[in-house]
Amino acid sequence: MSPTPDGPPPPPVAARYRIRYARRGRMRFSSTRDFSRALERALRRAEVPMAFSAGFHPHPKISYAGGAPTGMLSEAEYFEIGTTRAVDPDQLRADLDSALPDGLDVEEVVPAGPGSLPERLEASDWLLEFPDESAADLSAALEALLAQSEITVTRVFKNGPRELDVRSAIVRAEPGEREGCAILRLVVRHTTPAVRPDDVLTALRESIRFAPARPPRVTRLAQGPWDNATGQVADPLATDKDAAASSR
Repeated sequence: MSPTPDGPPPPPVAARYRIRYARRGRMRFSSTRDFSRALERALRRAEVPMAFSAGFHPHPKISYAGGAPTGMLSEAEYFEIGTTRAVDPDQLRADLDSALPDGLDVEEVVPAGPGSLPERLEASDWLLEFPDESAADLSAALEALLAQSEITVTRVFKNGPRELDVRSAIVRAEPGEREGCAILRLVVRHTTPAVRPDDVLTALRESIRFAPARPPRVTRLAQGPWDNATGQVADPLATDKDAAASSR
């Protein structure tokens, strides 16, 4: 029989909170591990009554969901925490935001309602900005890409290379222009493994021969359930907000 730690077990989880934060500026270069370390420090500074796992090496009860790749900006990153007592969501948002580094900005905190947060993250809405590129050239390349029934790219994972069908993951791709900069609004369904904006760029470069001179600036604007009625990515915290409002 394996040994067990001395002392009483940690206090149980009394409440859970779902949190949306933004990754801006230079913080887009922070990795998932960088953020988790910064978050744990911020939770201690903010004196959040965190619940911990049991065992010889207890960890704070934090669940991450749908993180953007390193190097990409995001207005819609999510995680969930468990606490040993209920706290005021607005105060938690303010305290945690002030304890995190500039560029990691807490935007919303809501009590967790029923259901799984990761299961609601069905699609992402991305903005790609191509400096010094022609909107007409981008539009022609996208037209050629969307005309294909399948376009595969290869990405290397920890367990080796895998092929991804980029075309099947694209829900919507709309080119445009803003202040002399070609832009692309790209909605991608979350697949397994996930198709990312850089996979779409690889497909454009390798299959369509559209190769921008400079890498685009990539920002995730939203992620959540895909709403067929509106043709938009919906708010994944809407159900939690409704549950919180009805319980008041």
